[in-house]
Amino acid sequence: MGLCSEVYPWIWSIWVKTPILKGADIVIASACLPYVNYKLFSEISKGKVVLLACPERENPTHYGKIASIIRSSKPKSITVVTVDGSPHCFTLHASVNEAEYILGEKVVRKHYVVVNGREIREITPNTIRVARYLHLVNELLKSKPEILEELRKVSLEYRRAIGEY
Repeated sequence: MGLCSEVYPWIWSIWVKTPILKGADIVIASACLPYVNYKLFSEISKGKVVLLACPERENPTHYGKIASIIRSSKPKSITVVTVDGSPHCFTLHASVNEAEYILGEKVVRKHYVVVNGREIREITPNTIRVARYLHLVNELLKSKPEILEELRKVSLEYRRAIGEY
């Protein structure tokens, strides 16, 4: 698996002007992702500087640190990859959007989620923006209630709420 021989810095533990960040393609990854699916983690991080993050373990306001990295090191790109369905991991995606907003400049970025530990899917920055506004999510759910069937396939919490689990 290779995990024991590889060490990745934590986003909160790296200096924002560290030389490896200058002009780099950076991946901000859920700290648990190498354990959830090492193959997907390896594929998405290949040739990039990896910064691990866990909003459940660390201060969840990553946007300030990310904004400082962008301002100080001018990375070529930022890729965020997290575990889908984690309320903690969601904040990493929102933090990159917020950092771009704070700085008032565009950042080349991509967002991905790993679904059920097996499949990686790209999501858009607008998906993250909408997810922050629950009244809009509610309207989308009203207009497309069949999405609850998809939710049933991925969420133990939802299955428990409807009495299946």
